[in-house]
Amino acid sequence: MWLLVGLGNPGSRYARTRHNIGFMVLDALAGDLGLTFKERADYRAGDGSMENERIIFLEPLTFMNRSGSAVKKVADRYAVSPERIIVVHDDLDLPAGKLKIRKKGSSGGHKGIDSIIQTLGSRDFIRVKIGIGRDPLIPTEAFVLSKFRRDEIPFIREALTQASKAIACIIAEGPDRAMNKYNS
Repeated sequence: MWLLVGLGNPGSRYARTRHNIGFMVLDALAGDLGLTFKERADYRAGDGSMENERIIFLEPLTFMNRSGSAVKKVADRYAVSPERIIVVHDDLDLPAGKLKIRKKGSSGGHKGIDSIIQTLGSRDFIRVKIGIGRDPLIPTEAFVLSKFRRDEIPFIREALTQASKAIACIIAEGPDRAMNKYNS
């Protein structure tokens, strides 16, 4: 079994913002698989399969900085080890639409990833990072909560497709193969 986590912030105010790209990937993938989510107090989850593996899809509704509590709750419920958790999230240090997969590591300053590391007590989960770019003229907090510019949308659409393929590759062939194939 795998736990696939998309990071974002709940509510229509944050929908389609840069910080919600993890939700966007899970929503697109769930749509492709015909999967529906059930909402709980602090997360939305769905149960499906990919590459002949059972997958729990999870979108924490605790706001980004507290994502770890929902991840731990679901990981504990299904006895999923950190090595079988894939977290999809935004990355300011990658150009918009670029993809990077990592098997483990630090948070790199990402508050959602930091929350997951602290709550799980482990850095050993897989990350699928999607570049959202950076604008040095806009404070980081405002930038990550902004919507994509019109000229970025084709890159983001392609990133959603590539992220879905990369996740399938991680599940079927392992993270090393996925990193070799999909890291930009």
